[in-house]
Amino acid sequence: MRIANLSGRLTLIVDGRAVDVEQASGGRFAADPQAVYERWEEFHTWAKTADLPTGDGFEPANLGSPAPAPRQTLAIGLNYRGHASESGFAAPEGLPPVFTKFATSITGPVTEVKLPEGGHTDWEVELVVVIGRRAEAVSETDAWRHVAGLAVGQDISERVVQLAGPAPQFSLGKSFPGFAPIGPWLVTPDEFDDPDDLELRCAINGEEVQKGRTRDLIFSVPALLAGLSAVLPLLPGDVIFTGTPAGVGLGRNPQRWLAAGDELVSTIEGIGELRQTFVA
Repeated sequence: MRIANLSGRLTLIVDGRAVDVEQASGGRFAADPQAVYERWEEFHTWAKTADLPTGDGFEPANLGSPAPAPRQTLAIGLNYRGHASESGFAAPEGLPPVFTKFATSITGPVTEVKLPEGGHTDWEVELVVVIGRRAEAVSETDAWRHVAGLAVGQDISERVVQLAGPAPQFSLGKSFPGFAPIGPWLVTPDEFDDPDDLELRCAINGEEVQKGRTRDLIFSVPALLAGLSAVLPLLPGDVIFTGTPAGVGLGRNPQRWLAAGDELVSTIEGIGELRQTFVA
């Protein structure tokens, strides 16, 4: 099942076409994409069995984030050994670094992003998890039951702000407008043969700069949910960026940054792609 935010309305993507949920459900479910997570199990059951109308065509540029206004956005650092090494850190043994991307940075899958003046803007393709059921002190074996679905994410990062000062400003450096594209839609875990083993790719102007698999996460999705929910409840609609594989600009020699005119394409198998164009 694919759940989208089309022009601000909750939508199902069926055979590549868009079905408006409020209309198809006779008003049972609201048009607000974020509201559905509070009724996720009821919605999921309805959507799996409903006699849906033929959908309409749509433009990818009209898609927004499938979770546009989460109460909590948690982002994970150093969760692939190759990325930890290229960043100059040892791989974490306990819970990995956790920060946030502020909600105003969240956008949809096809966007134009303004580069901060004087910055070093970097790319980080990531698997994004959206919570569908409150998770508090969950076990790894039970963790996937609390996941609504998976999406592609980009943890775009401005390294000057992130690393300046007496202590790093991870959340600020990663929260400029447009720095958290998510999409193109949410895919439920039952759509994958193995949701713990998906390929991620990232390319700039057609040149591949990142390639990895989520099976190489140091802390898998179940491990992350167990570790995070041992500290704080994860709420329906919350977003988790799970970490990026090696290949970011910061870890290159010489270092490389995004420039005006660059097109960044981020892809995860079985989900789809994000497409960001950068402007001065």
